[in-house]
Amino acid sequence: MKPRASLQTTVTASDGVRLHVEETGPPDAPLTLILVHGFCMTADAWTYQRQGLADLGRVVSYDQRAHGRSSPSDAEHCTISQLADDLYRVLNDRVPTGPVVLIGHSMGGMTILGLAEAHPELFGTRIVAAGLLSTSAGELPRLAFGLPATVTAAARRVLPGMAIGMRHTPALLERARWKGSALSRELTRRLGFGSADVPDTIVDRLEKMVADTPIPVVGAFLPTLLDHERLAAAAALCTIPTLLLVGDADVMTPIEHSRILAEALPEAELAVEKGAGHAVILERPEAVNNYLRDLVHRSTPRRWIYPSPGRLLAGRRSRSVPARSPLR
Repeated sequence: MKPRASLQTTVTASDGVRLHVEETGPPDAPLTLILVHGFCMTADAWTYQRQGLADLGRVVSYDQRAHGRSSPSDAEHCTISQLADDLYRVLNDRVPTGPVVLIGHSMGGMTILGLAEAHPELFGTRIVAAGLLSTSAGELPRLAFGLPATVTAAARRVLPGMAIGMRHTPALLERARWKGSALSRELTRRLGFGSADVPDTIVDRLEKMVADTPIPVVGAFLPTLLDHERLAAAAALCTIPTLLLVGDADVMTPIEHSRILAEALPEAELAVEKGAGHAVILERPEAVNNYLRDLVHRSTPRRWIYPSPGRLLAGRRSRSVPARSPLR
């Protein structure tokens, strides 16, 4: 097997958008993990997973279109369907053969559901397991933001107009954004994390990713997030081990979203991180890595993964909530 390597490459999407891809681990590893980040984030959101799961094989992460180091996108292509096609391109271009574990956070999980809708034949063949972290299959405005139903219903009426304004008056909105300010940091802490004890360095990392996402990009993606409805597509994941992980303090995609997915995927593991917020991959990286490591070990023959004695940490089951739990 070739030595471990770190590589930055580019994959061209169907409409010509160039996707920035980062790969770690040997190119001939028997198993590949593909990490798909969320809205207003970048592949850097997976820093702790790339480090903590490197011994499992090859790890591929990429910046979704119009995010991070990937090139801009026309607004009409800022859709979950297009993101799913982008993932399909990354899969075929960078991992043309061998078993793959797909792991998505937030919009990245929606991207995986989009791929399941477009290419269900991949699940159970090329794709041997999936992790959907802080993910919704639909009804995002009705169940999100931790607000009463009457408030979120009003938000659904207002948000499309806001999305148009974000695309056409970005300069004004950028000036009101207060990038790097104490207010911006506090909003990031409240919306992204469940605990006030999260280190400032972690909050600043998330705040920078969000602040670096141009306002027009935020506006371009809002409609597809509002219209996302792919619960039926989740059926493709019934053939593979699936992890549904959510923090019980998540105000962006609250626990109800994962419960709905668990109802559709009764064999999936529903895991709830007590006190964690939406950015659980940054807030609880050790716990997240334990769940993902266990998912890989449950879903692949031993010959597909590197031996890692002692890496499965004790106590994981105590944080797990079975799919058929009373919480639902």
